[in-house]
Amino acid sequence: MLRYLCWRLLAILPLVLIISFIAFVLLNLAPSDPAEVALRVNEIVPTPEAIEGMRRELGLDKPFFTRYFLWLVAGFQLDFGTSFLTRKPVIQEMLTALPPTLWLAATALLFTLIIALPLALWCVAKPHSLIDKSIRLIVFVLTAIPNYWLGLLLIWAVAVHLDWLPVSGMLTPQSVILPAFALSLGYIGTYLRLLRGAMLNQWHQPYVFYARTRGLPDKLILRRHILRNSLASALTALGMSIPKLIAGTVVIENIFAWPGVGRLCISAIFGRDYPMIQAYILMMSLLFLFFNFLIDIIQMKVDPRLRR
Repeated sequence: MLRYLCWRLLAILPLVLIISFIAFVLLNLAPSDPAEVALRVNEIVPTPEAIEGMRRELGLDKPFFTRYFLWLVAGFQLDFGTSFLTRKPVIQEMLTALPPTLWLAATALLFTLIIALPLALWCVAKPHSLIDKSIRLIVFVLTAIPNYWLGLLLIWAVAVHLDWLPVSGMLTPQSVILPAFALSLGYIGTYLRLLRGAMLNQWHQPYVFYARTRGLPDKLILRRHILRNSLASALTALGMSIPKLIAGTVVIENIFAWPGVGRLCISAIFGRDYPMIQAYILMMSLLFLFFNFLIDIIQMKVDPRLRR
């Protein structure tokens, strides 16, 4: 197992270099001159002398690969430059906005698991029944609704019409409920289908037949044996869902005025804050790699067969 993990870590390094190169190239593919953008954002008249001075300040007068190497070395030291909009270090802005986003994503993941798991068990306990078909139909409809429209519906129904929960910001702990629920609905259907399909396949395995011959009730077999052996597919999806939840907060954070990384990214895009956009792309990509690696370790712990 240790040898496999070492190989996985070595395989991640080339991916990190490729991702960092793509993120850096985006700055050079931009239609606007970053030096001119930096001047206009700070309300400075972009004269030729001012543009030339800003290019020297940003290091744009150096050759391409020299700039990439310097940016990569600085990135390993968590130095992604200065934001064009706030004139603060990019890493400081990202670290300030990251905890609200992680809180929102973690709450959405919790909602997904505590809703999808019982519904999947209920569907498998009575497969192809009216309850099973009704649950799958409702979840399918909710999954098909765009989360931005669902977020607006929740604001109108729960926050404005019923006045149960705060409508925006994160002033109280209850403020996270609406955006997290809107974010989780798109993933509940995915986990429900994965768990339901995996558990239905497990019903035909020999160990289930053996457990029945021992006189164990179906509910106990379902909870103690089938559910555990069906978690492999859900864990694989979980490795992709966690970074997708973090990256997917962009729309929800702007609808609910949530002060997270997603809202920071939208502000950077509209303000052409290239250093912030580069850092956001690199951070989201590294999160995908990290959580995939973490889920591989968890799967090996859950399923001993994978260790061979």
